Amino acid sequence: MGYESIEVSVEAKVAHIRLSRPERMNALAATSWRELPAAVRELDAGGGVRAAVISSTGKHFTAGIDLAMFENEPALDTSTLAGRQRFLAKLVELQDAFHALAGARFPVIAAVQGGCIGGGVDFVCACCLRYATRDAWFVIQEINLGMMADVGTLNRMPKQLPEAVVRELAYTGDRLPAERAERLGFVNGLFETHEALVAGALEVGRRIAAKSPIAVSATKGMISHARDQSVAESFEYLNALQPGIFSIDDIRRSVAAMKARTPVGFADLPPLQT
Repeated sequence: MGYESIEVSVEAKVAHIRLSRPERMNALAATSWRELPAAVRELDAGGGVRAAVISSTGKHFTAGIDLAMFENEPALDTSTLAGRQRFLAKLVELQDAFHALAGARFPVIAAVQGGCIGGGVDFVCACCLRYATRDAWFVIQEINLGMMADVGTLNRMPKQLPEAVVRELAYTGDRLPAERAERLGFVNGLFETHEALVAGALEVGRRIAAKSPIAVSATKGMISHARDQSVAESFEYLNALQPGIFSIDDIRRSVAAMKARTPVGFADLPPLQT
C-alpha cells in the first residue's frame, strides 16, 4: 500500500514507520491522520510484525496537527448543535488514529528528535516506549493556541508522568526537555544524534521481536489494563488471559535454547480476520 505522508518498511519482523513531510516539520495533515492508523492496522492484521518503531525526517519529530486543517474546516464550527455533532465526530476520528498505536498487538516505539509539539505529544503518549535525542523537547502546544489538548495527552500522560508535572506543562505550554523527561521516566533513553536514535530504537525493536509474540502482546495488554483498573480487577483480567496464551511447549523450548545459547523460533501471531 502506498502512502503520501509516511514511509513503511519491515525487516526482521520489526516495522519502521517514518513521518516523511520534513518540509512541513512533519506536521500531521489530513493524510497523516488517515495513513498512520491504516498502516499500523495493516501491519497488525498480517501477524508477522512483532514491534514497530516510528521515527521521522528532518529537524523535528512533528510540529503536531497541520494548522491548515483549521482553515475552512466545517467540522470545527461549534456554534450550532449540528456543528458540535460534526466536531465530536471529527474529534473521535483523530483520537482513533492514536488509539491504533495503543491497541496494536505489538509494542510501538517512538524515536523523537527535535521538537515533539502539540499533537505530537498525543502521538507519543500512545506509544509503549519513547526514546529521544538529547536535544529533543516536548510541548503541550494546545494551551498556547487557546484550546485544551484533546487527542490523548491529558488522558495518557497523567499515567506516565507525575500529575503536578503534567499540570505544569498543560497550564503553561512550557517545553519539557528530553533530559528532564528521561529523569521523570517519560523517555526511556537518550541518544546524541538522530541516526544513533533510530538505530538504537530499532535495536530495542529487534530485542522485543526475539521474544514470544503472544507473550509480548499479552504483556502489553496486561500492563495497559492494570494501569486503568484496580489491583483486584487486574488480577481477574490476568487470570482470564493467562490460560488462553500459556504455552508449556514455548517455555520448554525457551529453556532449551537458553541452555544451548541459541535463539528460539517462536511462531508469529495469527493474522486477523478482515
